[in-house]
Amino acid sequence: MTANIHTAADLRTLRCSHQTQALDAAEALRLCQLLDGWSMASGKLVNTFGFNNYHETMAFVNALAYISHREDHHPELVVGYKTCQVRYDTHSVNGLSINDFICAAKADALGQA
Repeated sequence: MTANIHTAADLRTLRCSHQTQALDAAEALRLCQLLDGWSMASGKLVNTFGFNNYHETMAFVNALAYISHREDHHPELVVGYKTCQVRYDTHSVNGLSINDFICAAKADALGQA
């Protein structure tokens, strides 16, 4: 499935699936390189988004909560006054799955809006 993914835009067209499996390290790294600002740390896909003020930060958090609910795939969030760190992993596979990269790409689209 992931062989046909060449851009972050490709990821944004996909929906998360409950029937997912862990990605191998090479494929996770390849997909991570498609995303701006994301890195892998401690088995998670991580990015910190910056904003001008708390209102913008919370607007991002609320929009991301909507996407997370729609995709049924929820990140860990660390919310500050002008920042929100987003961390994805897939508990059911004990690692990273395609779902993490789909949601990260959709979070990027929010952060750029």
